[in-house]
Amino acid sequence: MTVSRNDAAPAMWRNSGKPRKATARRPLVIRIGRHLRGLFDRMIAGSSLVANDPVLDVRHFGWTAQLRDQWQTIRDEAESVALRGADAPSLATISPDHRAIAEVGKWRSFFLWGYGYPIEDNLARCPATQAIVSRVPGLNSAFFSILAPGTHIPAHRGVTKGLITCHLGLFVPRDGDVRMRVGDRVVRWAEGETLVFDDTYDHEVWNDSAATRVVLLVQFARPLRNPGKWIADLFLGAVRRSAFVQEARGNIAKWNASIKQLEI
Repeated sequence: MTVSRNDAAPAMWRNSGKPRKATARRPLVIRIGRHLRGLFDRMIAGSSLVANDPVLDVRHFGWTAQLRDQWQTIRDEAESVALRGADAPSLATISPDHRAIAEVGKWRSFFLWGYGYPIEDNLARCPATQAIVSRVPGLNSAFFSILAPGTHIPAHRGVTKGLITCHLGLFVPRDGDVRMRVGDRVVRWAEGETLVFDDTYDHEVWNDSAATRVVLLVQFARPLRNPGKWIADLFLGAVRRSAFVQEARGNIAKWNASIKQLEI
């Protein structure tokens, strides 16, 4: 299915095509954690109540059935908000963490939750999706992830094994090849189906098609026992309070305020 987009953006966000320079450094806990990531991840993995494989069995996450059952309702809301270019900003514009890997305009996002913080303006426009996603155990983040035709997201890794990612396919092009490599696994999306994976494995994405790919991306807490749960909770708590995350929240608020001004 080909989905057209309006790539207009508020004047305050227009630039030469290069990402804005990040103003907030990565949180201290992440910068220090880079040197201790192996130790942290091993401790969390040793406390995991689910597999530590790159791609996980969706049957171990019963709540994903709700996403599959209601996928068309979620897709309808995504189509009404996330596929208007001005409504869904570039992820490189919003998140300092993604500016190194997300080419401006190629990977867009419509945030519903970010690191535990609800984006109230956006949730109000997606009431059905809000009701469904709010029931996800350990919800951390949720957004419509929009990948333009011809996009390649280079290999990268998530920051902690304490989080797991779920994708729900909403608009998946049938021409070309739209795929993701997670570790040594190559997977492909299907509309109405869920994919659960561990993003601490090296992963990259391609949209080698002429259409836009849209998924609902849900990030949630890995089921853990102690001491891994204690480590994961401490780490995530520090990240949520950091200037790094607060800058992203502020960028979303500025974007939404600019869109409201355009609609007056």
